[in-house]
Amino acid sequence: MNLSEMGKFFIEQTTHPTPGKTLMKTELKAKFLQHILGKKKEGEGFTLIELLVVIIIIGILSAIALPSFLNQAKKAKQSEAKTYVGSMNRGQQAYMTENDAFTASIDSMGIGISTQTANYKFTASTGTNNTLAYAINDSSLVTSSSGLKNYGGHVYLKKIGANSELTSIAYLCETNNVGPRGSATITAGGTTCNSAGKLIK
Repeated sequence: MNLSEMGKFFIEQTTHPTPGKTLMKTELKAKFLQHILGKKKEGEGFTLIELLVVIIIIGILSAIALPSFLNQAKKAKQSEAKTYVGSMNRGQQAYMTENDAFTASIDSMGIGISTQTANYKFTASTGTNNTLAYAINDSSLVTSSSGLKNYGGHVYLKKIGANSELTSIAYLCETNNVGPRGSATITAGGTTCNSAGKLIK
């Protein structure tokens, strides 16, 4: 007798009881309830194997995702230095336009950035190459073990056109390795990054 037939029989016995079958009716009720409760228990909870499989899958996915997550965290910190040194380059160009000289003072650039953050220190220096002025802006790490790259910016004057008019040109470099100062990527008076870094913009 399947579950549907048992249910119909149970209903018939309840609504139309037959004399002398009270004991059978009680036994049938008990068996019917045991059957329903037994089915319910079978579908409850997880087995140990199922839990282990889920834990293993989560572990594998975590192992795949963690390096990517840590790399993104480093990139976010490095973007701070990239933005600051880029701002210093533009600040030097604006300062040159107003004062006919570059400056070694970050405050004088008027760009409103701090000379030190939680991860980086920022410096500026000036010089001349073949009588043409240049400025080097760079970042260095506050903690050498942080595993972050540094950035160096270079702004220099270049003669252009038939009248040899001077214009300021800027570029930004990222160090190839973690640790070295950003200025390691700059050759004073050069027009691009040296072998210690790569050109960002």
